[in-house]
Amino acid sequence: MSFKKYHPSLKENIEKAGLETTNAFQKQVMPLIKGGSDLYAIGPKGCGKTTAMIISTIQKLGAEAYEDSPRALIVVKDKQTSLDLKERFEVFTKRTDLRLYCAYEEYDLEKQREEVYYGVDILITTPKRLSKLYHLNSLHLGELQLFMIHDADFIARNNYHNYVLRLSESAPKAKFVIYSETFNAKIKAFQDSFMYNARIVDFT
Repeated sequence: MSFKKYHPSLKENIEKAGLETTNAFQKQVMPLIKGGSDLYAIGPKGCGKTTAMIISTIQKLGAEAYEDSPRALIVVKDKQTSLDLKERFEVFTKRTDLRLYCAYEEYDLEKQREEVYYGVDILITTPKRLSKLYHLNSLHLGELQLFMIHDADFIARNNYHNYVLRLSESAPKAKFVIYSETFNAKIKAFQDSFMYNARIVDFT
């Protein structure tokens, strides 16, 4: 699958990053995200999950900022993961006005509330800080188009699945995409709630 029909700015960034086409995993995953499916994207480290997520998210948002509420949410395990992921996103958001923001516990909560209030398109956040911001009415999820979990194995290890379950109910427009190296029991359990119609791409 080529990138010919992608947003011009995103396509230019993809070309500058040296990507010419999708790999086998991405070829299955990316059209499903584009088509609006809830999705489990399961594959080993190095199969292209993160690149698929980044490119699909930017394309889904039209590579343009819009109003103030986040339209893409990515749940990650910790601060370092959020910062690393933001850095990878920035390779592909050049020449766009998309606003990226990281929220995590190791930063002043009131400052985060203020900074999120001024507008963000893609929010990369830890489960605890996401829950805190939401319950302090600092985060509106009503415009969310994509609700994603990055490397979701940590959800099972840290018992964070209840955070995700509660917040999924507040994102009525969102499509849910879970990226993981394994299809473990805690992740499968989401099929009983917001992932009951989800497609499964499993490269393990």
